Amino acid sequence: MRLNQNTMLLGKKVVLVPYTSEHVPRYHEWMKSEELQRLTASEPLTLEQEYAMQHSWREDADKCTFIVLDAEKWQAQPGATEESCMVGDVNLFLTDLEDTTLGEIEVMIAGVGVGASLLAPFSSLRGVTTLGLTKFEAKIGQGNEPSIRMFQKLHFEQVAASSVFQEVTLRLTVSESEHQWLLEQTSHVEEKPYRDGSAEPC
Repeated sequence: MRLNQNTMLLGKKVVLVPYTSEHVPRYHEWMKSEELQRLTASEPLTLEQEYAMQHSWREDADKCTFIVLDAEKWQAQPGATEESCMVGDVNLFLTDLEDTTLGEIEVMIAGVGVGASLLAPFSSLRGVTTLGLTKFEAKIGQGNEPSIRMFQKLHFEQVAASSVFQEVTLRLTVSESEHQWLLEQTSHVEEKPYRDGSAEPC
């Protein structure tokens, strides 16, 4: 999404940066994993297809993607590339043309040492403040108990289950109290301008 192509979000344990061509090789290696393909309901792509996908996501008006960096590793190694510090990604999809206040959230952690629970508040608050979203859904495979428990801890409640797709749908409605909770969870986050491939550790 062009809306976030110049935005970087810095937290204590994670840094979120836009998904650029610099990140594609590492992302492509991750998605060769059959386990990640199963958990994300993804099909394997060639490297060329992955580059094309990255470009389309960057231009797409209904998909907001951030690559997740390990903040400690990124800040501890002067000159470290973003690719070497990548641990996952987080996405917001605007999937309902009739309800522009609803976004689907997706978190994927491929690295170690960073809790996925840190990421949903980041992206949810971003969706509220930037995109005007008030409802978030997460669609998770029925066998992915860790992700289901994580979203439930973040106040998401199960609203549907599909035996056909073998997934459950969890939803968070952002009331005033939930909005305040999101602000508290992300009070340490700093927003900075991002220049493609040239972010500097702080």
